[in-house]
Formats: sequence, structure tokens, C-alpha cells
Amino acid sequence: MSILAEAIVSALIIIGAVFLLVGSWGMIRMPELMTRLHAPTKATTLGVGGTLLASIAYFLAAEGVFSIHELLISMFLFLSAPITAHFLAKAYMHSRLKAGELPRPDGKGWSTYDKPAGVESGEAPPRDTL
Repeated sequence: MSILAEAIVSALIIIGAVFLLVGSWGMIRMPELMTRLHAPTKATTLGVGGTLLASIAYFLAAEGVFSIHELLISMFLFLSAPITAHFLAKAYMHSRLKAGELPRPDGKGWSTYDKPAGVESGEAPPRDTL
């Protein structure tokens, strides 16, 4: 393995470790759940992502093999960490606020439980609205 490849792998591992360290430190230092939620989400996304990129670069440079496993794990983390943080924040908000204090949904669509136009209760929606 060349010195350039070793430097790239080392840099990615160090970057990933720094993000994980800062995320762990932020989780300890932040005062409440909503602010503490931000630190581990970023640490997972950037820290573990950097470490997995280092793993991809290492096996590509050392053995000449591209491993799809690390790429799939990275994609899963990049997709699931923000979604999980959103669900935790929403559950926290609903557990702390009274029904009248919750923000009103201002959008339309499936997330606000709107019925499609022209659909009465008990009917199947028209095929073009699905």
C-alpha cells in the first residue's frame, strides 16, 4: 500500500474519531434532551461515516477489493440517524407540550392525515390520488 493511501486512510480515521469525540463530549455537556440530541446525530453521521470511508479506502488500496458492505452501512447510517433524531424530537415535543400548545400542521398530505379531495369516509380513494 502506498504512502498516499496510508495517509488518506489515517486522515479519515482521525477525522472520524474527532467527530465521535466531539459528539460524545457534546452529549455530556448539553443541558437538555433537545440540545443533546444534535451531538450524537452528527457524531454518528460524520464520525462513523468517516471511519467507514477509511475502511473502504484501506481495502481498496491494500487488497484492490471494493467492499459494498461499508457503503451499504454508510447509506443506512446517513438515512437512519436524521430520521431517528426527528422521531425522538417529535416524541419529546408531544410529551412535554399540552395539546393546545403543539404547533398546528400547515402542510397538506399524508403527514397531516388529510383525506384526498373528493373522498368520503369509508370509500377507497380514487386511483390517481395514490
